[in-house]
Amino acid sequence: MVDLDKIISLCKRRGFIFQGSEQYGGLQGTWDYGPLGVELKNNVKKAWWKSMVYEREDMEGLDSSILLNSLILKYSGHQDTFSDPMCDCRKCKKRFRADQVDPNEKCSEGGLHDLTEPRPFNLMFKTSYGPVASEDSIAYLRPETAQGIFVNFKNVLDSTNRKLPFGIAQIGKSFRNEITPRNFIFRVREFEQMEVEYFVMPGEDEKVYEEWIKERVAWYVKYGIKPENLKTLAQKPEELAHYSKATTDILYRFFPDREGDKQFDEVEGIANRRDFDLTCHNKGGKLVLPDGTEVPNQHAVNKMTYFDHVSNSHVIPYVVEPSAGVDRAFLAFLMDSYEEETVNDSTRTVLKLHPALAPIKVAVLPLKKNKPEIVEFALSIKKDLMKTSGMRTVYDDTAGIGKLYRRQDEVGTPFCITVDFDTLENSTVTVRNRDTMEQERVSADALRAYFSDKIETL
Repeated sequence: MVDLDKIISLCKRRGFIFQGSEQYGGLQGTWDYGPLGVELKNNVKKAWWKSMVYEREDMEGLDSSILLNSLILKYSGHQDTFSDPMCDCRKCKKRFRADQVDPNEKCSEGGLHDLTEPRPFNLMFKTSYGPVASEDSIAYLRPETAQGIFVNFKNVLDSTNRKLPFGIAQIGKSFRNEITPRNFIFRVREFEQMEVEYFVMPGEDEKVYEEWIKERVAWYVKYGIKPENLKTLAQKPEELAHYSKATTDILYRFFPDREGDKQFDEVEGIANRRDFDLTCHNKGGKLVLPDGTEVPNQHAVNKMTYFDHVSNSHVIPYVVEPSAGVDRAFLAFLMDSYEEETVNDSTRTVLKLHPALAPIKVAVLPLKKNKPEIVEFALSIKKDLMKTSGMRTVYDDTAGIGKLYRRQDEVGTPFCITVDFDTLENSTVTVRNRDTMEQERVSADALRAYFSDKIETL
């Protein structure tokens, strides 16, 4: 299996991902998605949205604000609990996340690190709004998309007349001031989440929780992740967040060069959050901190309840949350699809991405770029496929056919069309399959139907 270094090299070389602010030396923990990266990332999000929203009858979408009123994060508990343990080295002055630093790591100033005692470091980015900065104008960049869903629960419920169970899905940016961002896009300060908060009647949560675990694992497999590179890990009671009744992490083999279970790390988490969040944000509700401290909610304006006609009473629903990282899913699909093959004594690098996720679906290549009739025919195919099928299609004539095939293999393009001299005679083209490298002649008029059977529309 490919290691992270090869993926990083490919991403830079072929325009998937660049270091953020690279022109000025970079900004740690930030990354820019290039021409191919933004296409793959968008396709991952589209595949998730299709599965979670369009293909279900019990889901609504939401796009909530990135800037959050500080009261939301006060009553969610983030102001008091959203922190990591941080320590400093007294010698080199570097800062580390205390639960991840190796005590045997050598210090750049000689010997081992001389570490301070760990202390909590809040991970939220604080800002202010309006022309005057004061305590009353404090806001935060959201550390997760979930809270925007919870505080909109009543709005969505009232505007859609939904009945339990139902979910609210959201894709969006979140921000965490990580102490030590690392491992490429695996741990960063600005990232994107794909989250669902699924609301159920109390007592139905455990069954729904198990169903979501199975469904989410199946989604990764459907879009090309090898089952042997996935595993699930149920958190032990002492590992659970204070809001969680149960949490299962879906792990991917991000680090194949490590030993044993250290090869795997989280790509998605499914949590049974009970009624914790809606109770926190409920008018007259309260936040209960991990130490048992109760914080009555004195600011909320709406009741976060659902009227159950069976019991003729208002209830606070339980919530099951499948929460995936877009960037980590992007990385998992990229790593899992990467293969190197020996073809005619040379190495062929190929991304065997699921066709629906591939940044480019079809590349149209003229056999002779100095033959106007061939070029014109090729360009007409490219324009037709883009316009009528919506598939990302490119035209390339900057090298010989063999080299062009290799270029498209390396970025995961599932099909290449070659327009040649026979095309001018009988209007057929050669279609090459990325995975098998097999070629077949197809009528130009039949291309849309040919690809519609082979490439899922997102």
